[in-house]
Amino acid sequence: MDMVIELRRLGYDVLTSQEAGQANQGIPDQEVLAFGNQIERIVITLNRDDFIDLHHKGISHQGIIICKTDRDYTGQVQTLHLYLQQVENLKNRLIRVKKQNQRKSSQQVFIIQEYKGN
Repeated sequence: MDMVIELRRLGYDVLTSQEAGQANQGIPDQEVLAFGNQIERIVITLNRDDFIDLHHKGISHQGIIICKTDRDYTGQVQTLHLYLQQVENLKNRLIRVKKQNQRKSSQQVFIIQEYKGN
């Protein structure tokens, strides 16, 4: 929830699965993506493999953002925010926020990786 709070603080209109009445119901990922499409929302998930698979199958979507479980949620959100300010929209695009080691440094930073679709 810390990530949601930070995204909202930056002005993003965030709707959680819990707020949408869909949390902990075992809803298939394809239906989550379809619901996001129906209400014109980007899906943010920790479920990397399944959503990458759906994206590669060419299923239309408003955008998919994959984050990671990490205590540095602020670092992830800041990296995501900077990226989103540079793009017009994420329709049918999948991006992943991930950590990358810095050469000759013990510090890690978050980067954005975009996955191409079919």
